[in-house]
Amino acid sequence: MKTAILLVLAYLLGSIPSGIWIGKLFFKKDIREFGSGNSGTTNTFRVLGKTAGLVVFAMDLLKGTLATCLPLIFHLDINPLWFGLIAVIGHTLPIFAGFKGGKAVATSAGMLLGFAPLFFFYSLAFFLIVLYITSMVSAASIASAIFVTLSSIILPYIWPTILPIQNWLLTIVCLVLTCYIIYRHKENIQRIKDGTENRVSFGLNKKEK
Repeated sequence: MKTAILLVLAYLLGSIPSGIWIGKLFFKKDIREFGSGNSGTTNTFRVLGKTAGLVVFAMDLLKGTLATCLPLIFHLDINPLWFGLIAVIGHTLPIFAGFKGGKAVATSAGMLLGFAPLFFFYSLAFFLIVLYITSMVSAASIASAIFVTLSSIILPYIWPTILPIQNWLLTIVCLVLTCYIIYRHKENIQRIKDGTENRVSFGLNKKEK
């Protein structure tokens, strides 16, 4: 019973629509009506500005982290990845926002932070490098998802300090999330091919002000 309740709690945590609530509460805007129409971090930055974007990113990240830590907090002998995955499902299909949510990137990162902090920072470094090179959040997100999945297989053999134990559930979860992230970014991928993808004001190919 405790496990079932905590899994529901993980889903509800993931379902918190940070971008929508911050937009409506502080800016009187529904960010789904502006920019890309997405409720996630990138569109929040674009529509509401840097401060709101950082707050939404932190909330989306930490709800994945908190959900992943629920088994530790409540002393359950269950792989915490299940709870993190449920939170990601909540983020993408939120009950509080008509089951239309974000693209899973920030909350998936939060799951990694809760499960394997060193692996999270290793992956974050790769994300920032790709973001600097491309100046495109979408490209960095897709490349990082693929990188994380491959790293979950390779790192225990070549750099066990970062990821000491081969965990096939981690690899499977990462693979599933990578496929989903690529699917949710299909329009971004087309814009990257066309050379029309939105760029941030950071990096080698940054947007001109």
